[in-house]
Formats: sequence, C-alpha cells, structure tokens
Amino acid sequence: MTTTTTTRIVIASRPSEWEQLLLQHGTAGQARFFLEERGIDPEPLVERDRILAKAISQVEQWVPTEWRRAWIRREEFATFLFEPEDIVVAVGQDGLVANLAKYLEGQALIGINPLDQEGSGPLTRVPIEGFGEILPQVVSGQAPIEERTMVHAHLDDGQSLVALNEIFVGHKSHQSARYILEDGRGNRQFQSSSGLIVSSGTGATGWASSISKERNSRLPLPKPTENRLAYFVREAWPGGGFEATLTEGTITKKRALRLSSRMEEGGVVFGDGIEKDCLHLAWGQDIQIGIARKKLRLVLS
Repeated sequence: MTTTTTTRIVIASRPSEWEQLLLQHGTAGQARFFLEERGIDPEPLVERDRILAKAISQVEQWVPTEWRRAWIRREEFATFLFEPEDIVVAVGQDGLVANLAKYLEGQALIGINPLDQEGSGPLTRVPIEGFGEILPQVVSGQAPIEERTMVHAHLDDGQSLVALNEIFVGHKSHQSARYILEDGRGNRQFQSSSGLIVSSGTGATGWASSISKERNSRLPLPKPTENRLAYFVREAWPGGGFEATLTEGTITKKRALRLSSRMEEGGVVFGDGIEKDCLHLAWGQDIQIGIARKKLRLVLS
C-alpha cells in the first residue's frame, strides 16, 4: 500500500446502548439493576458493546502505523475539521453514515456494521473482515465508489442544510404548517399541512416510501445515484382558503422547490430526522430545496 505520513484515517462511531446506560447510572451494577428491575436482560447489550469495540480495534489494526489517526463520536461531527484527503470509516449502523454524510466534502466513506444481523443496510457495505482488503483500494483510487445524491435547503438569509435521506419543512410540532409552495413548473399554492419532505433516492426506502405506499402514489421514487428528488406534502388540508392538490412531485437540477413561510412561530427545517440540528423558519422567510452540489462517496465491498 502506497501511503504518506499525511494520510489520515478518521474512525467515527456512536456510544453503544450499554455505554449510554453506564453514563446514566454510573456503574455496571447499577445499570444491570435498572434493566433487570424492568425485566430486560442486560447481556445482549453488553455483547453488542463488546462487538462494536472489537470492530473498532480491528479497523485500527489494519491502518498503517505511519498514518495519522482521529477518533470521533456522533456528537462531535459538526465541529470536527475533516481534511480533503481523509479516509472516513463509520463503525455502526446505517444512521451513522447518514449523520456523517452532510459534513463530508468528497472524502471516501467506508461503512461497517459489525452488528449485521440487526440493522445492516445499503450504507454499511463493507464487512469488518473485508476492511483490510478494501483499504488499499481506497488509497490507490481503485475501490468501487457509489456517489449518492443529497438534498440541499437554502434559506434567504444565507443559512443552509444538507441531508442524505430527506429534508423536512414544517412546524416543530408536526402539526399545522402554513406556507406558499411553488414547484418550479409554474404551480403555486397556499397550503396548510403537517409539513413536507423532500427525499433523495437513499431516503426513498424510508419515510418517503411510507408516505408513497400509504397514499398509493404513482410517483416514481428516485434511485440513490439519480439526480432527482421527490417531495411529498403531508396531510394537506383542502379548506379555509387553502389548497391541497400540489402534494407530490419531482425535483431536478433545473427545477427546485420553493416555499415561503406563513408560520408565526415554530417553523423548522431539519435533515435526516435530526430535529435538534434544525434551521428556524420565520414568517415571510423563503426557502429553496433542491439537489445538493456535493455527493456522498460511499465505498462498496
């Protein structure tokens, strides 16, 4: 493997359920007592913690000794300074990859889920036993890479947000949100709804799929690498001066979705289900949602 001393591996993870219980209760004994009092066997959680720790150790063993290394937890993603040549390894479930994606700018990302019997998915594509083989390929530029389309939201005050799965716009309570919606095709409606989502092809297997199936939609959902997004308005109310026929559609590079808020308070924009990492949308504020400039470069096995 040809490397330089400037090469850096960034190992990303999140606390296991057992780690979080230890932080909450202070000792293993107290954590076990808390679970057992509620009829929950702590051993599966302890075992999951052991498997995750072992996987991180295995990743470290495959990294050349001359490389620089960094370890980050999910709560540190937003403040960590990624470097252009970093190789990022996410050890955990698919959600960890989605959390990481918006902070990357073209770095290769390797997703590993050692708990593959629970939650392994399309974003954790490299088995732990295959990491040693794929790493040299990433360094040489020979690894198979899938470039996944992302969603970008831009507010009129300059704030922006990028997400891998979907972006939600609406009221923080998920109840009535009022806004003027323009679909980029000359259609414009004043709506009151439970908010709307704009989904990428990656997110099309989640929230968007659920909405699509529930309403028996015929709108084709995008593929993960396709330069197309789909939007769905949730529970639009057809009354009181509001319209409810512009409730789903496609977004392309040439046609973004535009929305002007008519919410006096509580308007929010967030991505990938991370509500605490939201942008606030005031009355009269405009937002444009479209295809992000950057893509997630996901390493395949």
